Amino acid sequence: MNYRTGLVSAFLFLAACTTPIPTASPPPTSAAPTLAAPVPNTAPTLAASPTPSRAKPNIVFILTDDLDAAEIAFMPKLKTLLTDQGVSFSNFFVNVSLCCPSRATILRGQYAHNTGVYGNTPPDGGFEKFVSSGDEKSTVATWLQSAGYKTMLAGKYLNGYPVRSNQTYIPPGWDEWYSAAKGDAYGEFNYTLNENGKFVQYGNKAEDYGTDVYTRKAVDFIQRAARENKPFFIYLGYYAPHSPATSAPRHEKMFADAKAPRPPSYNEADVSDKPNYIKGLATLSAREQTRLDEDYRNRLRSLQAVDDAIETLVNALKQNGQLENTFIVFTSDNGYHMGQHRLQQGKQTAYEEDIHVPLIMRGPNIPAGKTLDAIAGNVDFAPTFAEIGGAKIPDFVDGRSLVSLWGNQPLADWRQVYLLMHGNPNAQPPRAAPRGTPTAPSGVNEPDDAQTAQVQGKTATGIPAFAGLRTHEYTYVEYTTGEKELYDLKADPYELQNLAAKADANLLKILAARLAELRKCAGEKCRVIENQILK
Repeated sequence: MNYRTGLVSAFLFLAACTTPIPTASPPPTSAAPTLAAPVPNTAPTLAASPTPSRAKPNIVFILTDDLDAAEIAFMPKLKTLLTDQGVSFSNFFVNVSLCCPSRATILRGQYAHNTGVYGNTPPDGGFEKFVSSGDEKSTVATWLQSAGYKTMLAGKYLNGYPVRSNQTYIPPGWDEWYSAAKGDAYGEFNYTLNENGKFVQYGNKAEDYGTDVYTRKAVDFIQRAARENKPFFIYLGYYAPHSPATSAPRHEKMFADAKAPRPPSYNEADVSDKPNYIKGLATLSAREQTRLDEDYRNRLRSLQAVDDAIETLVNALKQNGQLENTFIVFTSDNGYHMGQHRLQQGKQTAYEEDIHVPLIMRGPNIPAGKTLDAIAGNVDFAPTFAEIGGAKIPDFVDGRSLVSLWGNQPLADWRQVYLLMHGNPNAQPPRAAPRGTPTAPSGVNEPDDAQTAQVQGKTATGIPAFAGLRTHEYTYVEYTTGEKELYDLKADPYELQNLAAKADANLLKILAARLAELRKCAGEKCRVIENQILK
């Protein structure tokens, strides 16, 4: 298989994750040790498995941070234990390719224009924005808790959590809480967790490695919930492979020769058809490309502990009689680009690398090894989990449950378009441009390097705010600068030819009209608009 075919497969057919990306070899299963071996404080298993529960199914939600879809090819345990045992969504997208907006959408089942969270920092984003709007009072956690679920969050929550004035704060809906309140959570060592209202410090020993700690918390929770015979919802917010992509010590020697993929869009030679923020970029220097390769190796290494965690969680569920009654869901809050279209490391664009992320699910009645091509997105997580748990779905939810997709019954209709956004395209320019972007008061869940504060209709990344659509065939984007992009993804999967200036006028009119409707929709109206055939 050549490289072009391999990358398209990784993005558009996630189930084919056995195909290695050239320039790096996926590790054999034995290359990544199980979590229990190197971590002395792994929670013990139960002496005897309890009787499997036939009550409501459990949900284990595994959320990575900044994962590029193609990188799952280097997670063999993910493939064996989840992909081969469940369904992969080949057209799964995020509304906003940025941490906090995506996580707010996951919690509420709403597009960013309805959560009001467009960035990682105030005034248009961050934890404080989510709290001040009252959105925490009704999330998938509160819905499932009300439906009788025992709930737990371990790891990353929202950027900017917690505020300095209340560092032991626990949001509504969570029975157990293990999230960083101080220190270097992104660095995986030397951080302090808020563990149910008490600070617990972790240092720089191997057993303090963040991914492993959150996994041990989940194993202990599974054991206790099984003894109580209560359905449970676990939200595991791993920081990997977000920068600095610190690996567990046991993985730090892996992928010594790996290089970032070089698809046709890498260091793109001709960007004359691109928006001005791309046109202004010089081609990547040799030094910049070397740094990309180094960062890529670190990212792959950091993902190995997540891969170990999947095996550990599956084993814990099996040993406690819960595996056959548990949905395990694997995804990312956003994608990540590394050199495509001359861009260095980052996200937030409407290009495939940033908006197209993996979604893999296994669980009761889910067929094994199946790929679904229906358009789905992060706006669908909350209603899907609610339906699984028998919880009431509020009317404000924009998304839809995915449960019907893995059934045998044909769907009468389904989503034809998915809304893409960056920044607040409806915001009025501020009276005076801010001189800097505020950071999270605690210094823990810091905003990403590329901030999203509104400055005269642009964001601090230099990317103008935009709204757009992703269909089965096209990506269409309108920037606040008046610029537009249109890509025929079947003919041009690497998005090299912007067709906005020469496409059929009627097609552009149809896409623009659908986008105008969708960017102001709410609740059921969003689903109605999304289902309409483009014609």
